[in-house]
Order: sequence, then C-alpha cells, then structure tokens
Amino acid sequence: MTKDLAAHTPMMQQYLRIKADHPQTLLFYRMGDFYELFFDDAEKASRLMGVTLTQRGSSNGTPIKMAGVPFHSVEQYLARLIKLGESVAICEQIGDPATSKGPVDRKVVRVVTPGTLTDSDLLPEKAERCLLAMQIAGGRPRKQVQVGLSWLSMASGALKLMEFTVDANVLETRIKQELERISPAEILIADSQLEQCEPLLPNRAVTVPDWHFDQPSSEKALLEQLSVATLDGFGAQGLTTAIGAAGALLRYAQSTQGRGLQHVRALTVESENEFIGLDAATRRNLELTETIRAQDANALAPTLFSTLDHCRTAMGSRLLRHWLHHALRDQAVARARHAAINALMRTDACSGLSATLAAVPDIERITTRIALLSARPRDLAGLRAGLQQLGSLRAYVDMCARDADAPLLKQLHEALATPVECLDLLERAIMLEPAAMVRDGGVIARGYDAELDELRGLSENAGQYLLDLEARERARTGIANLRVEYNKVHGFYIEVTNGQSDKVPEDYRRRQTLKNAERYIIPELKAFEDKALSAQERSLSREKFLYEQLLNDMAPHIVTLQAIAHALAQLDTLVALADHAARNNWCAPQLVAEPCIQIEQGRHPVVENQIERFIANDCQLAAERKLLLITGPNMGGKSTFMRQVALITLLAYVGSFVPATGAVIGPIDRIFTRIGAADDLAGGRSTFMVEMTESAAILNNASEHSLVLMDEVGRGTSTFDGLALAWAIAKHLIDVTRSFTLFATHYFELTQLPEIHPTAANVHLSAVEHKDTIVFLHAVQSGPASQSYGLQVAQLAGVPAPVIRAARKHLSALESQSMQPTPQFDLFSTQQFIERDEEPAHTAAQERDGITAEQAPPIAVEPDPQAQAVLQSLGQIDPDALTPRQALDALYKLKELSRNN
Repeated sequence: MTKDLAAHTPMMQQYLRIKADHPQTLLFYRMGDFYELFFDDAEKASRLMGVTLTQRGSSNGTPIKMAGVPFHSVEQYLARLIKLGESVAICEQIGDPATSKGPVDRKVVRVVTPGTLTDSDLLPEKAERCLLAMQIAGGRPRKQVQVGLSWLSMASGALKLMEFTVDANVLETRIKQELERISPAEILIADSQLEQCEPLLPNRAVTVPDWHFDQPSSEKALLEQLSVATLDGFGAQGLTTAIGAAGALLRYAQSTQGRGLQHVRALTVESENEFIGLDAATRRNLELTETIRAQDANALAPTLFSTLDHCRTAMGSRLLRHWLHHALRDQAVARARHAAINALMRTDACSGLSATLAAVPDIERITTRIALLSARPRDLAGLRAGLQQLGSLRAYVDMCARDADAPLLKQLHEALATPVECLDLLERAIMLEPAAMVRDGGVIARGYDAELDELRGLSENAGQYLLDLEARERARTGIANLRVEYNKVHGFYIEVTNGQSDKVPEDYRRRQTLKNAERYIIPELKAFEDKALSAQERSLSREKFLYEQLLNDMAPHIVTLQAIAHALAQLDTLVALADHAARNNWCAPQLVAEPCIQIEQGRHPVVENQIERFIANDCQLAAERKLLLITGPNMGGKSTFMRQVALITLLAYVGSFVPATGAVIGPIDRIFTRIGAADDLAGGRSTFMVEMTESAAILNNASEHSLVLMDEVGRGTSTFDGLALAWAIAKHLIDVTRSFTLFATHYFELTQLPEIHPTAANVHLSAVEHKDTIVFLHAVQSGPASQSYGLQVAQLAGVPAPVIRAARKHLSALESQSMQPTPQFDLFSTQQFIERDEEPAHTAAQERDGITAEQAPPIAVEPDPQAQAVLQSLGQIDPDALTPRQALDALYKLKELSRNN
C-alpha cells in the first residue's frame, strides 16, 4: 500500500508515511476526539480490545477499515493492549487546524511498550515493569560465554548493569535464573542473536540492529546520560558487554519517550555473588510473591509478600518485593535493618509513622513523570501534599533513633529533609484542588501569574460587567426595559423594543432587526466583546504555557525528589516489618560468621496466620550436623517444616525479624529447593525429568554455605531406581557438597545413612493412629518414623472404603509373605553397596599368604539355582513392552519361581 502513495488520499498518505516508521506497532492516529486505527491495525485492535470495526470509503481502491477509541479514555485501552504484550505508537496533531492546508500535521510523540511504562494507569502499583537489554559474546566452540545485562525501570529511573562469564553448557540455565530474578517486561536483543536467544525469551524479545550494541558509542551515550567523564566511579570499568547492552537500552528507551531521560541520573553495577541465589524453582516453591497455583498474590493462598505487606505507600510495597527477591549476602546490611526495626518497636512511633505515610503519594513515579514532562496537575498536588508530611515523619524517626543504636534510621532522618524551594514552588503554583487535566483549566493558583489572573478576571467577571453596563445605559438613555445580552451567533448586544426606539442615542449602531425590537452595539461593548470572547481561550493557553514552564522549573529538584522517595520507601518497609513483628511475636535473628542454622521454636511465616494453632519446631544444623533426614506421614508437615526453615533463613538476610523464639544463622550463599511434582510438557520434559533436572542443578551448584531442601527425590521412577538415586544424591550432599540439607523421604532404607555418616541425623514428624484414622501432631522429633501411614492418609483424602479395605488386605499379604532380606534389599545396609565401586585391594586370607589382588586368581562362586532361575526369567522380560496385565502376570511368575526353587 505504501509503494504508490500518490494514489491515496492526502490523509491516507500522511498515515501510511507515519505507519511505515512503526510497522510492528499499533498506531493510534489522532483525529479530533478519537484515536483511529486503519487497515490491519484496525482489525487487530478490534479483535484485541473488542471495539467496533467499521469501513469508510476507500483509498487507492482499497476499502479503509477503521476502529477507534475516545482520546479521553485511551488509558484503559492502552492498559488492555500492554497486558497482551502489544506496543502502541501515539500519533498526535501538532499543527493548527485553522491554519493548516490539507491534513493537519501529525507526529508520533511517544511509543508505549511493556517495558517503558510510566503512566500510573498502566503500571501495577506494587511491582516494577523494567526494560532489559542482553548481549552475549563468545560461545561454541568456545567453552566460556560472556553475558552482559542492562535493565532500566522507566518508572523509577533505576539503571543497572551486570556482566558474568559462564560455561556454554549451562548458559541457558544461568540466563533463565537472572531473568527470573529481574523479571523484565520487555527484552532487547541484537538481530544476529535472535536465533540463539529466542528459546530463552518467550514472547518478550524485541530485536534491534546489531550496531545499537556497539561498545564505544554505547559508552559515550552512557557518559552523556550520567553527565560524567568516566564510568569507573560506578564500578563499571571493563564491563564491555554490559555497557553495549546499556547503550542499546538507552537508545530504545529515548525513542519511545520522544525525549531525553532526565530522571536516569545514576548507575548501579550488580555482582553475581551479591545476593543470596534463588533459582526459579526456589522462588516458586517458597511462594515469595506468587503462589504455586495462582499468579495473584492476594489469592486465598497468600504469599510471603502479601503476608508482610503492611506498607502504606506503593513505593514501600515495591521495595519490600525487591528485598524478598534480592536478599543480600552481606550480613551488615541485614543487621542495620534489624537494628532499625528494633528501634521502631521500642517506641509508640510506629502507629504515627504509619498514619503519616498513608498521606504520602507515589513520589518515585510522580518524579519520573515530571522528568518526562508527562505529570498531570493532580500528580503535582499529591507531591506537594507528600512533601508537607516530611516534617512530621522526621520528628517520628528522631523519636525512635534518639536513644537507639540504629544508624539506618539516622540516615533516613537526614534524607527526609524538606526541599524548601521545591515545596514553595508547588505551593505557589498549583491550586489546592486542581483540575484533572491542564486542558480543562483551573490548575495554576491565583497570584502566581498576573497575566493569567487578568485573563481569568475578564472571563469570570463578564456577567457583572454586563449588569453594570446595562444599568448605566438605562440611566443614560432613559429606556427602562433596555437589556444587555449575549448569544453565540451575534455576540454581545443591547436590545431595545420598537416602542422605545426614538430614545436610542446616536452612538448606537444597529446589529440585528427583530419583529418587536432592535439590537445594537456600541464601541465600549464591542471592545469588551473582543477582549472577553478571547479571554477564556487565551487563559487556557496561558495556563498550559505556565504548567509546561513549571515542569521545566522542577527539573533541578529531580535528584533530591528521587532520594526522598527512596528514603520514604525504606522507612515504609521497615515500619511494615516492625508492625508485623510486633503483632506476631517475631524475634530478631542473630547473624554470625560460623556455619550454622539454629532455630528455636520456628514457625512458618504464612501458615501460622492461616490456622488456629501452629506447632512450632526447632531446627539444629551446624558444621558437625549438616543433613537432616526427615521421615513421617504425608500431610504430617514435612514440607511445611522445610519451607519454614528456608523462609526464616531468607527473612533474616532480608533484614526482617523472624517467626521464632530464637534464631542464629551463619553465612548463606544460595537456597535451593526440590519440592513437589510438576511436568513441562511444552518443553518435552516429564515429571521425573523435571525432578532430575532440578536435582542436577542443586548438585552442580550448591556449596557448603548453601541451604538445600530436597523433598521425595526419586519418587517419579521405579522403586529400586528411585531408592538408588535418593541414596546417591543424599550421599553426594553429605560427602561432596556438604551443604545444609533438609532431606525428606519415604524411603525408610535411607534412615540408615546417619549410622555411616556422622554429619547426618534422623528426625521425623510425629503422628498417632487412632482406630482406623490418623492424628497428625506436626512435631519434629529425633529418630526415624515408624511407618508412612499411607492408607490412613488415603482414607482422609476420600478414597472409597472398599478400596481402602482391599489395600489393607493386600498390604497384610505382602507383609506376611515378605522374605528375609535378599541381597537386593540388604544392599543399603552394607558398606559393600555404599562403596561398591571401591573393590578391596586384597582379602585377609590373601594378605596372610602374601598374594596381592592383582596376583590372585578369580574366585569361583557356586551359582545359586534359585537366583539363576529368577535371573533367567528376568532376562526374558522387556518392561517397556508389557501391558499392566502382562506385568502383573510376570510378577506372579517370578514369585512362583522363588517358591519352587
């Protein structure tokens, strides 16, 4: 359609030129009070937004399909499209319709994409939506791959870099882990890397030309953005791949906004060893911000975030979410937060702080909109109200920090100083209750601008002037029924009835003749008309000019406002954590240098609020006690106990108090979980494959400072395979990884591990059997469990009674017919199996005879006929080719062979 523009109407020519610059983006083309979409865009928008698809005429012989949305309600449509992952180019009229010849000039003023949102109506209040750029250098046949990441939260102005080197064979896993942590809404990659990266980036990848990632030009762009001469002060020296990604990111972000990014003033470089590592499975299993079964954190099954989120500002809620996903390994940071929470809890200031913070708006995002010149009048009014609360907040903070060893609170006290000039400007410039939009007028305060006040006076006082003029003219002419009036067609006029026309003065000029009256105009009224009719229009124009000037005058205060917003978010988060700790009897954890996790009477932070009486339990892990082998019935509380240990550990490093009577925790670098059963059918992975993949990630990446949670490993395959794998995995965690491990299992053979490995210990979740049912005590006790209580749990789950009875009968038969342990079953109790790959160098007899293992002849062993028959029968069985019925027949045949022989 764009090949022959001359064949199209002038309007369509303009549209098609603009659309050609945004081929993959929906174009909202402003026409009067509507944003219109045409052709393919119209069809797509109609389908996605549910708006009516129409057809108006044709251009170049092609019917023009149209769909439109009102400009005053465009935000709700944008929100719907962004949620679906679409991007929208907003094309506005920039010309004057009164003076334009042909179509009014238009241009795209901004592009709204999932990763560059700043409007409050489009963003989730309590979560970030960031834009990320990724560049990969190296790769096969090279073993080492360098990955550079740069991400920007457009709504806050936070720009971050990260660069790491990783083996090519684990590249995908590592990138997915970082993307899960950062959770970008949109990802930029170079055109040449699309094929390599696309499997990692489902539905979120946007490609840009390779030269956007050019390192020299990217570094130059970064220096200009930050107004510095070198990046060394940010710790970014040598991060060539990440700097290239940052350059591409800045270029893209600026293009979407149509202007510079005034609010991006600082750079943070993150290290891969800075945070406690949490992979995607761990974040999911611990339900930090999303439940396993529901994406909504406010669902009936709450998350850790929704439980702790008593924040009174959106800034605080977002920071709390960030802390939960980015717990720092540095114990000093967590200790400073513990001290601040302790100081807040020691006074009555928490309630006052909470009430005052409730009056503070989202200063962080308002500041961004000021920087991008998109802030609305009520944003500025809200900012003014928030800054007016700083004095009260500082007084409360001072009350808490005065006699306490809480340096973090003292830092916040200094950061919350009122910006006097900024607040004074807002108080003088903005009305107490401004209109929602500048175009409606009523935004700039009276007394701020003399010209605006005069124009408003003309518009608002017109009625009184006309009454005064009418009274004067009646007195001058003696015409008692003379009236001064106005209509849209003829403007202002003086009306005199025909019976009084002989009294009309000479300076009256006839404007209109009616049946019973004449309408006149006089020079004074004409002069007033010219001034009054243009006063409102000029007033709105002047107000718009002053508002734009005000936004520019706010630019020098952006850095100060960002610092205040960050301090407010920290204070709000600390107050929320202090409030939760006080109401739920949480204690301050102790972080130490020695390796240990010692929790007294620990509770699950989420579950304890969901049930009437939660059973608290201890957990003792130390250098000499690294693995707890946990047994007990299903529903007995094994998973809850394991998760609560991980969450208490994480909370301690977040800087929160913890649900326990005491907690001493040593250095932790990562937390791993292998809990639950889930498949990945789309990725071609079975439940057992997912289980083994997660187990492999733990075994390959855990260290002696890691906390590992393993729940029911090996249950997805055959009994012997699963048991062997569980044994080997547990042994590897004890001997090689030496991480703190909670290992829950139903394989009772594993309870022999502590007899061989002194750093392992048995504990179990207690339960008692009463008649045919089971009572769970949920208490962790030393030693292994006596049984699994599987049938009792099945009965509680509602399995039909006949099935339960049949199972009991079959279980009794199995138990009564069980033979003495064969070598197959006895393997786990012998050191020979545990170390079966380590053959003894020589036997005692050979040693006595002076014969080494190499010199000794093979030992002849008389074959066992029973074993021979069983093995021969086994060799004839192909398990993969058997139906369930055939497998059962084969099992009975093997049983018969064992009896006959």
